[in-house]
Amino acid sequence: MPVFDPVCPARNSNRANGERHPGVLMYPDGFGIRPVLREMARELAAHGYYVLVPNLFYRHGPAPVIALPEHIGEEARPAVFAQLMPLIEAHTAERVLRDADAYLRFLTTQPEVGAGPVAVTGYCIGGLLAVRTAVAHPDQVAAVAAFHGPVGADGPDSLAKLTAQVHLGHAEGDLTPEALGELNQALDAAGVGYTSEIYPGTIHGFTMSDTDAFNAAALQRHWDRLLPLLDRTLANF
Repeated sequence: MPVFDPVCPARNSNRANGERHPGVLMYPDGFGIRPVLREMARELAAHGYYVLVPNLFYRHGPAPVIALPEHIGEEARPAVFAQLMPLIEAHTAERVLRDADAYLRFLTTQPEVGAGPVAVTGYCIGGLLAVRTAVAHPDQVAAVAAFHGPVGADGPDSLAKLTAQVHLGHAEGDLTPEALGELNQALDAAGVGYTSEIYPGTIHGFTMSDTDAFNAAALQRHWDRLLPLLDRTLANF
């Protein structure tokens, strides 16, 4: 298991056929590494990618950092978030970028990973971390995707240095029309190719099959957007 600053267990999934594959850094949602994330990593890896899923809160222990129910229903959320929020609040922007450096350094030096650029994707808070990583590493990150993530939290000016191709999949209610317009205007100003769309009939967390927010059609839409993005940007590497 890889180790980061000073201990950050992560999960990787790749085809064990001796070939080299494009790398993808997959940031989990705030609930962290658990069976649903491992399954999503395996699904992505099956399409020919080496996938690294970091434990965001490794400073507080190995994943799962807190005990999680098999299904994170509404009745369980208050107790879960009472434990998670201090960890999320302690995960400062400085920590995010320092960890991103380590994750990308590990990912790009694996013998199974090709020499070209990588992609970054993320869910919920992981979507924000994915965008921050892409902005901080324009020469390494060719594509970034974020799903039901607070990607506008750093303000529109934070996207000015973005060079990666972008897909943003928002849940209904994640953004006001005004905030969505500002976000899309910032992407226009950055001059990047992007899609930024609200997934119909969804609530926050729609990709996660172990929550009440799960929407199977929206999860499939997520794959239908993510896989072509990766194919366009990473296929030649």
